[in-house]
Amino acid sequence: MRLSSLHLVTIVLIIVIFNACKHKKQVELNSENNDTETNIKYAKGFEIQQFKDYKKLLIKAPYQNSKETFEFILTKKNTPNTKNTIQIPLKSIVVTSTTHIPMLELLRVENKLIGYPNTSYISSKRTRTLIDKGIIKDLGNEERINTELLLELHPDAVIGFSINSNNKMFTNIQQLGIPVILNGDWLEETPLGRAEWIKLFGVLFDQEAVADSIFSTIETAYLNAKKTALKSSLKPTILSGGLFKDIWNLPAGNSFEATFLKDANTHYLWSDSKGNGSLSLNIENVFEKGINAELWIAPSFYNSLKQLEKANDINSKFKAFQNKEVYSFVNKRGETGGILYFELAPARPDLVLKDIIKIAHPELMQHYEFTFYEKLE
Repeated sequence: MRLSSLHLVTIVLIIVIFNACKHKKQVELNSENNDTETNIKYAKGFEIQQFKDYKKLLIKAPYQNSKETFEFILTKKNTPNTKNTIQIPLKSIVVTSTTHIPMLELLRVENKLIGYPNTSYISSKRTRTLIDKGIIKDLGNEERINTELLLELHPDAVIGFSINSNNKMFTNIQQLGIPVILNGDWLEETPLGRAEWIKLFGVLFDQEAVADSIFSTIETAYLNAKKTALKSSLKPTILSGGLFKDIWNLPAGNSFEATFLKDANTHYLWSDSKGNGSLSLNIENVFEKGINAELWIAPSFYNSLKQLEKANDINSKFKAFQNKEVYSFVNKRGETGGILYFELAPARPDLVLKDIIKIAHPELMQHYEFTFYEKLE
């Protein structure tokens, strides 16, 4: 019995010690692999998780109606890039949207950009200088990139965007051994959510602290502008969008464009509509609701009141048109014709908001000069 008891006690002690060690090891493992977001406050489309020896980038729902999540292991170890493993910091990159350009410039890594599809769309003078010097190669059409030239350049990664899962071009690029990261910033519902994607580029270039600081500055400027707008007791009514082939496209109530109008302390006439994209309405409905709107912003791609009236007689019947209170961003272009708003606005929502406050409450922004918008003549 003594031997059996001793044996039993020994077994119990072994089990206790084993469980304690297992628990300790699990705690250490959990501590090491404790997923923490890198200060993502507004963006819903990506996460950055920190581990002891690497980071994990999660791209969530990168295209409309997507339920997929794409994972990338980011490591500083000297290892070949694969479909899902990327060595950081990147030494070279290809991007496919002008909205990515300001992110690179804010981080001062635009010199790492070696290729872009249809470079004529790029407005920034800094990046255009690199194009003119031949440092950034034109990769052809954004829907059909020159894969032979891309393979010759062989960037560390390609930042793409896609409207659905059926994108053979990016699949082919991955098969060439070049990682493709789909950027879903355009699906964000808030202006600050879009701007926060600079943190994605921050982690790719191992400049997370710099990206955090830049975003914090933009966030503060945006929130301060929002507070400024609230100083006005007036909320002017807003009409937005314009006709295209007999359909009037305007921002839905939960879109980031509608958020700009709300934060600028205005009354957007379609603020109660559902959706985070755009609404496609017939002209009769828009005219009935918007005829007396005090301000009209972003009237499609028309660059003058004369052009707007010529496009359709009904445009001249809106009160905002008659009072010459129509504002657009289409006239602010780069030297090769690219529209500055489409490039810079997602990265600098604070400037967009200030523009709209200048339109809606000029008394609050007397010394501010428009960055994107201007009154149509």
